[in-house]
Amino acid sequence: MVTFVFVITVISCLIWCFLLGGWGNFWRCDQVLNFDQPSPLKDYPPVAAIIPARDEASVLGQSLPSLLQQHYPGPLRIILVDDQSSDNTGTVAQRIATDLGHGDRLEVVSGQPLPPGWSGKLWAVEQGWQTVQSDKQSPEPRPEYIFLTDADIAHGPQTIKTLVEKAQRENLALVSLMVLLRCESIWEKLLIPAFIFFFQKLYPFPLVNNPHHKTAAAAGGCILIQRSSLQTIGGIQALKEALIDDCTLAQKVKTQKLPIWLGLTKENWSLRPYDRLATIWQMVSRTAYTQLDYNPLLLLGTLLGMALVYLTAPIALMLAIIWGDLPLALLGSFTWVLMAIAYGPTLKFYGRSRLWGLTLPLIALLYSLMTLDSAWQHWRGRGGGWKGRVYPQGS
Repeated sequence: MVTFVFVITVISCLIWCFLLGGWGNFWRCDQVLNFDQPSPLKDYPPVAAIIPARDEASVLGQSLPSLLQQHYPGPLRIILVDDQSSDNTGTVAQRIATDLGHGDRLEVVSGQPLPPGWSGKLWAVEQGWQTVQSDKQSPEPRPEYIFLTDADIAHGPQTIKTLVEKAQRENLALVSLMVLLRCESIWEKLLIPAFIFFFQKLYPFPLVNNPHHKTAAAAGGCILIQRSSLQTIGGIQALKEALIDDCTLAQKVKTQKLPIWLGLTKENWSLRPYDRLATIWQMVSRTAYTQLDYNPLLLLGTLLGMALVYLTAPIALMLAIIWGDLPLALLGSFTWVLMAIAYGPTLKFYGRSRLWGLTLPLIALLYSLMTLDSAWQHWRGRGGGWKGRVYPQGS
């Protein structure tokens, strides 16, 4: 038994050595968009922003002004799709724009009923995309870029300008930012930085940004994409039924040999509170099993993998103390320290002490349970949802 535990711990240690020394150096958190880099363009192309909104009246007072008041030198049009809200989202949005003197920048589109085969959010985005595409006879210049965001995201005043400059400077088809998630409550402090850490481990940003590597990902709260590139992949309809629509979009773009870039930022932030374990649990379980393509074998492999990578070290250390086995105790401690080192830069980015890195095994256990619950919800016939809509996914 001692030998078995020792061997498993060695394997876990080697995995962390590989993660720290390879796999795109995902853990360094060094893919950060520089908002201070001066790179003005001669001409700034037209941009159309699309915001799907369902019952978002309570947050629009903070999020919508951040878009309406963008310091963008070129033409900027904002299309908010009111997806059959019950709280007067569309009316509130129009009033905010009028009060700020930017009523000409905002167009509110009344969402149509959800047709079969569409997820709720994507159907709202599709209607915004249709609005852009149907304006061929408009005297306004057609947008060269589409900016996709959510109604609960606030943006720094230079966001669109900086994204367009980076896209033009580096000839990128898609630029995306992982917005700063709220990290105030105890549950947010415990679980939110880890959410970003796990996302980076699953989709290493340096590999995403390498045009020669197949890894692709984007963060749905902040995506700038060339209109021509979106047309090339078949528009929003190409993402039909996708719950993880942001990563699906990035994958389809990169498959066309079009370069993309994904990074971190503190200039854009989510207004959505995750102050209870239940809200974080719902956020993760909504799409966790989708990430695994609804495959029970992948689910089993993921759970075993999480246990091997994150739980082996503390279990080995505990057993070593019970057994009085010094080599096993040293190995378990060393592996746990490697884990904490890898998590450190993400914690620093979120203003947390690196000592929180020692909680990663507990966090991984909670996320594993969320993933298992995601599968359970799917098996019960309840897939992911958006704003009160729940619909089955996969087969």
